[in-house]
Amino acid sequence: MPLSRLDRQIAFLVEADKLKNTIRATELCDNSRYENSAEHSWHLTLYALVLADQAGPDVDLPLVIKMLILHDLVEIDAGDNPIFGDLDHTAIEEQEKRAADRIFGLLPDDLRDSFRAIWDEFEAAHTPSAQFAKSLDRFQPPIQNLQSGGGSWVDFEVTEQQIQERVGSKIARGAPALWEYARTRIAEFFAANAGK
Repeated sequence: MPLSRLDRQIAFLVEADKLKNTIRATELCDNSRYENSAEHSWHLTLYALVLADQAGPDVDLPLVIKMLILHDLVEIDAGDNPIFGDLDHTAIEEQEKRAADRIFGLLPDDLRDSFRAIWDEFEAAHTPSAQFAKSLDRFQPPIQNLQSGGGSWVDFEVTEQQIQERVGSKIARGAPALWEYARTRIAEFFAANAGK
């Protein structure tokens, strides 16, 4: 007997629960533990709501929220890939595309196509909405690292220059004022911790 629409929707939701088991390299602000990818996605949607005034005029905020809640579901299969890790980006992209095919493929066709299109738009980062969503995705970890005493920067022996190169331009592209805010505080952090 074929699965009903509701069966497929529930199967997707049950699968999405696995994102709670994907541990990220970023610690919580209180430095008590590493966050999981589901927490990260939820937190980013809150960032979008709170920092909506940082979005450009062509940004569709409801679409940004959809992007942020869906963007890391592929980590159920592909895992988290820390931005400061030594990574094969081409292999990761292929792994994430396969994961998107499988995970969104659990859904009824209309939802599968809609969610996959949203995920693809986020990944491509060509639209103002995707650029703003990407900016928030890159902005949240430095804020948490600043709050947790360095967090993954310490774990990966990250330099201020690496932060500017790997996340600065991505934040600035969709939310320039957020990068200026982060850049200033990152510089202060590294100045205060020089030689430690």
